[in-house]
Amino acid sequence: MLDQLTSTDLAAHVHEMFRIQLEGVQPIDLELNAVTDLNPATAVGPEGRRPFSIEFLGPISSQYLLQHIYRLEHAQLGVLEIFLVPLGPQQGRMRYEAIFT
Repeated sequence: MLDQLTSTDLAAHVHEMFRIQLEGVQPIDLELNAVTDLNPATAVGPEGRRPFSIEFLGPISSQYLLQHIYRLEHAQLGVLEIFLVPLGPQQGRMRYEAIFT
């Protein structure tokens, strides 16, 4: 499913929560904060999916997730396994980015 996901699919869910369940800890909710289209000249495949990035905000915490593939659950989109990269904090919440090409 990830290879067919587009920025339009995710843009409809900005400010909604995506849940990560890790073993031994409480679930972590990330808020989809932004969806940004990137350079269309780098489109991949015959249909040329336009590359895009998504940004999440984590909960207010001094702890954060490491760069890794995480299983995110969303009520409408289902389960998405996404490689997240921490970008740095914003008002006490860690920002995470994923890029789709």
